[in-house]
Amino acid sequence: MHDDGSPQALAELAGKTMYERDPASQALGMTLDEIRPGYARMSMHVRGDMLNGHATCHGGYIFMLADSAFAFACNSHNFNTVGAGCTIDYLAPGREGDVLVAEAVEQALQGKTGVYDITVTNQEGKKIALFRGKSHRVSGMVAER
Repeated sequence: MHDDGSPQALAELAGKTMYERDPASQALGMTLDEIRPGYARMSMHVRGDMLNGHATCHGGYIFMLADSAFAFACNSHNFNTVGAGCTIDYLAPGREGDVLVAEAVEQALQGKTGVYDITVTNQEGKKIALFRGKSHRVSGMVAER
């Protein structure tokens, strides 16, 4: 990555900076696989210690993966942005050994407010969850250039 001042270079810089400061996502083994302006894709392996009493991935971990992808997508413009609200619908269970992928796509960005849709799928492309996040821009930049 080199900073040529393009929106893509800025998104990559913001993503790298955020990931380095994100021990929660790191602790769960999440990886930032792709970032573009208004877009992020993250993945996470479902470990045995992420299972609930039904032997499926606890919904909180699925939520956290989706929420992290949301955070990276809405901060990809390099303006400090936080979540203002979200909803999630669980469609199918995640299983131990699955690789879950959360793909976050910006649907709207007006002024300080954005709307993002995040789809979580497993390694077979099966939809596991749908998440919608609303963002609010606060002061400051993610990364200094």
